[in-house]
Amino acid sequence: MKSGALSVSLFLNDLAKSRSFYQNIGFEKFTGGMEINYLIVKNGNALVGLFQGMFENNKLTFNPGWDENVNTLPEFDDVRAIQNDLKEKGVELTNEMDENGNGHGSIVFSDPDGNVILIDQHI
Repeated sequence: MKSGALSVSLFLNDLAKSRSFYQNIGFEKFTGGMEINYLIVKNGNALVGLFQGMFENNKLTFNPGWDENVNTLPEFDDVRAIQNDLKEKGVELTNEMDENGNGHGSIVFSDPDGNVILIDQHI
């Protein structure tokens, strides 16, 4: 599975407080905005998504088709192909998508310890 860029997506109570914290330890705003309740911050190749009120728990996020700078990769596994591969391997998905579509889409599943994994394709 070619998963694309990896980031950690964090559930927050106070976006401004978290923004200040992550800036203090060397992360800079990459995208998003306070007015839309999320920021993606970056330090080198490390990406952290700061999300206020958008979901209930932290998750690992993979973006097929993108590198850590949101550049389109020349080759990547489409999220639908990843979904089919995971299902064939017996992974239980908590959110699936139409296998016949194309472009944007996402799937969600959890690891054995309940850590949520989001595969979120934007292209």
